[in-house]
Amino acid sequence: MNKTLLILGLIAGFTSLTAYAEIYKLVDTDGHVTYSNVPIKGAVKLNLDPVGSGAEKPGRGKTATPANFPRVDHETQNHRDDKRKQILQEELYNENKAWEDAKKAYAEGESKPEVYRGANGKTFRNVPKYDEKMKRLQEDVTQHEKNVQLLQKELDGLN
Repeated sequence: MNKTLLILGLIAGFTSLTAYAEIYKLVDTDGHVTYSNVPIKGAVKLNLDPVGSGAEKPGRGKTATPANFPRVDHETQNHRDDKRKQILQEELYNENKAWEDAKKAYAEGESKPEVYRGANGKTFRNVPKYDEKMKRLQEDVTQHEKNVQLLQKELDGLN
């Protein structure tokens, strides 16, 4: 019984030690990043709060902007935002037009089945070719529709 408690105590002790291990980060000359719990020459020790330590704060996903970070004045930013909005509106207009064209092409394709003449002069429908054409046309319609939705969502986020 005492041996079991001793073993469980040792396991718990080792587990808690590994939970608070130091972490090192090394970026080599090729830009490859290596993380280790063993010090490596040239590596930087990361200051991380242990998981579950209570150090986590809600909404703390962003880091502070460095003091020497370039700033943009309010007027310049508004100009950039207006230009971005204008570009998105133009893209939305063009994508709506492309979507309408794709829907027209689909309707035309639907009304014109693929046919060929047999040796005896009869006409036959080429179902696989027709199905493939309609699949491509439908994919085109769907893609333009998604683009319109995404552009509209982006524009809605600016307002």
